[in-house]
Amino acid sequence: MTASRSTGAVAAAERNALADLFLERGPDEPTLCGDWTTNDLLAHLVIRERRPDAAPGILIPPLAFWTQRVQARTAQRDFGANVALIRSGPPTWSPLALPPLGGVDVQEYFIHHEDVRRAVEGWSPRPVDEARDKLLWTQLGVLGKLAYRSSPVGVTLRRPDGAEHNAKSGARTVTIVGEPSELVLFTSGREQCVVSFEGEPADVAAVKGTDRGL
Repeated sequence: MTASRSTGAVAAAERNALADLFLERGPDEPTLCGDWTTNDLLAHLVIRERRPDAAPGILIPPLAFWTQRVQARTAQRDFGANVALIRSGPPTWSPLALPPLGGVDVQEYFIHHEDVRRAVEGWSPRPVDEARDKLLWTQLGVLGKLAYRSSPVGVTLRRPDGAEHNAKSGARTVTIVGEPSELVLFTSGREQCVVSFEGEPADVAAVKGTDRGL
């Protein structure tokens, strides 16, 4: 199996799992995305893949007004129909359908899958998945440098097997240890994750308090 097909298969698995969870939970349940409901999060994913005119506002604040308007309209559509759209993946004309962006798709859908799973009591991490976690680990190298760019101390991300990403260099360093999936969640700003910290208490507190938003 080629790397691109493997990535596509993992992305499809994450999309399908999230689609199933959306249908199980329904449109009005909480998520880890602030005050967004499951319906709001679903609308976000639909416009990310299918409204290139609105997607830039997800990351560019001056364009956010248009993104919010399109997302609100999308959220008014039939919930099941929107679930079917994200299950089918990005259309062929979407930039996100390009094979090089498959890893980004895996990361996006993994994080948002967990945003729904972990918004209720009693959650636990999903089992390790070698193919998924390999892709998440690769993406974490870039994600970490972006997320910890404003950290006042150095940050190292370490897997249980000892492999590391140097997210930020510094005279003092905090090492965050966890499975790739848990490191991705913490690095993307989620607190509902299973990681441990090595470093001076004040430095650990500084890293925990760092704005990890992109």
